[in-house]
Amino acid sequence: MRAKTENITIVLNKPKYPGNVGSVARCARNMGIDKISVVGNRDLAPEEMKQLATHFAAGIVEGIKHFDSLDEALARFQYIVGATSRRGSARGPVVSPREMAARIVDVSQVNEVALLIGPEDTGLSNDDLRFCHLLVTIPTSKNNKSINLSHAAMILCYELFVAHMESLETFTPRLAQSIELEGMYDHMKALLMKIGFLNPDNPDFWMMHIRRFLFRTNLLSKEVKIIRGVCRQLDWYLKNKKT
Repeated sequence: MRAKTENITIVLNKPKYPGNVGSVARCARNMGIDKISVVGNRDLAPEEMKQLATHFAAGIVEGIKHFDSLDEALARFQYIVGATSRRGSARGPVVSPREMAARIVDVSQVNEVALLIGPEDTGLSNDDLRFCHLLVTIPTSKNNKSINLSHAAMILCYELFVAHMESLETFTPRLAQSIELEGMYDHMKALLMKIGFLNPDNPDFWMMHIRRFLFRTNLLSKEVKIIRGVCRQLDWYLKNKKT
């Protein structure tokens, strides 16, 4: 079984150069991926994008979906993979492109997957990565760690294209969408701050650890509703206890 590429979208967060976007479109088409979303830059010259995409991938450029914010762009996805070259404790564990692709084979069968890539100069920020279920880093020489946007996209898309599983011992069902998860995390954050669990000076730092823990469970929509129901009940209890 191979990854279901029709369920995979490349999401480019604030790309700076139309030529890079066009090159990504060509790479995507080579590897059987036909959907690209662009966040934050609506001024990219269409003709320049098409020139680098060539006629082969011009249709992908014409079909690009534009969004003003990252949370809006990712709202409908059930699984989000973030590409990052920077590593550190604040970013959590990362996997190789090959490991990433092996996981996506299963997940992509019934879930919409976003492959999130950041700006050419800075990459994805820690705040951008909070949406991600999984982080992937492309190994490079220590002498030159910088990879062109389209080259990074090609490497990741290639691994997705060639990845396959002989059989599925486990099957990942349809997961909760990002918009559902973000609503749950906002609900949890408000409650945990209310009971003093989160440090009020830096609540998002501690919430990131909670996000990583829950991302490993692959929450379903009904499970998100259960967690939010628990939060509502605890909130109700706190209000009534005071009275």
